[in-house]
Amino acid sequence: HLQAPPNLSDDFGVLLTAGIDDWGGVSPITADHVNPERPWPDLDKLRTVTEQAGRALAPRLTVYPEFIDDIGLSETPRWIDAGLRFRVLDRSDAEGLGRDDPGAIWPERVTAADVVHDGAEVVLVGHRSTQWYSGANNPPPQLLGSAQPDGARRAPRSVIERSRKLHGPVGEALRGVELGHELGEPEIVALFKARGPELVAVARAADELRRLTVGDDITWVHNRNINYTNVCTFKCKFCGFSKGPLSLNLRGTPYLLTLDDIAQRAREAWDLGATEVTLQGGIHPDFDGDYYIDVTRAVKQAVPDMHVHGFTALEVTEGARRLGEPLPSYLSRLKEAGLSSLPGTAAEILDDEVRAVLCSDKVNSEEWLEAHRAAHSVGLRSNVTMMFGSIESPISWAKHLVRTRALQHETGGFTEFVGLPFVHMASPIYLQRKSRRGPTFRETLLVHAVARLAYRGAIDNIQASWVKIGVEGTRQLLNA
Repeated sequence: HLQAPPNLSDDFGVLLTAGIDDWGGVSPITADHVNPERPWPDLDKLRTVTEQAGRALAPRLTVYPEFIDDIGLSETPRWIDAGLRFRVLDRSDAEGLGRDDPGAIWPERVTAADVVHDGAEVVLVGHRSTQWYSGANNPPPQLLGSAQPDGARRAPRSVIERSRKLHGPVGEALRGVELGHELGEPEIVALFKARGPELVAVARAADELRRLTVGDDITWVHNRNINYTNVCTFKCKFCGFSKGPLSLNLRGTPYLLTLDDIAQRAREAWDLGATEVTLQGGIHPDFDGDYYIDVTRAVKQAVPDMHVHGFTALEVTEGARRLGEPLPSYLSRLKEAGLSSLPGTAAEILDDEVRAVLCSDKVNSEEWLEAHRAAHSVGLRSNVTMMFGSIESPISWAKHLVRTRALQHETGGFTEFVGLPFVHMASPIYLQRKSRRGPTFRETLLVHAVARLAYRGAIDNIQASWVKIGVEGTRQLLNA
């Protein structure tokens, strides 16, 4: 790395042509008291000059990203003292740079949950923060510009013009997209790292591909989630249903709905206009594989026309295992009972190095893929989900997209991709100080935009989990 302070030169932009890659310690809140005649340039000016030179300005921590590339997966990282690990995780994004959402300078200091009953009510400490994160109500940064009279959001013209003249890996990847090439893993990783005009260009390319692929109609389904139990024998570190210490008080009072309870909730949903129910829950120690078949029948007997979307790859794999039945045979019986499709949840990240930390006793990547391959073989459709923003890097995101795209080319059974930003507030792994606080909004926007580009010709529908992202954030995703 080569660093030069921008306050000691009248034309500091010329330094970018001399090989530097770092502006050093630029304070956004104080003047340079070492040399008051040469104060720090305004950050907006610094960003403009940097982007005019074809570069992107990104905040970093006091350590460069390559020295913390193992911090999410190792409790004893090579270069960071274990006592500082969470401080670094809590302030970094998935690339190891500083979080760039407005307000990130004051991270919340959440170390424990308050009393939670059946949900994830957590008292947040650090009310000075205004930063966006998934599952909260703070507005996101306007990465794609301001609202227009037609409700769309446009980037400033100067940013759009610069985005058309991109060089480097992002520009090369987007030119490949224009030529109809399928993005490989390195190109996908490059797109995930886009910032500034590059990010705008990625969003514009994804939005144009959306228009060409599915048009301007945005669809939705009237759905009710039915979680039949919060008791689980598995120990996924991100989940409040997991068998974690009761002292964390995340799970709430243990419950198990009866079949009559489930049928009644399905009827209530139908009466309110729902056409689909999603069935999911913990892996209860008393379940045998026939439980899921009984649940499906209960819903279909109560509401014959209801679309039953249910049971993760973990649930169907575990159900078949407990019965000693081949998975395709078990899935066929679920279909005969009335199951219509499977959710993609339990995928988390299809990178086994990450899964070894997040969910070591769960199905591995190949087992998840095999469960969906088997489902497609018996005529059940399913979707792809990806949970992102906890401990993994953009390389893991790219692996996930490439592996699921390959299965889609093989079976054609996936209906959509759903990005699931990690919600940290009541997650055991965050409360244990071992994860990030979810993705930044820039990362969230890019996951959806890059998925559109990476799945070109394979998966046509990209879905936003708007309850996690928020209405204002989802407005921007509709243009990406």
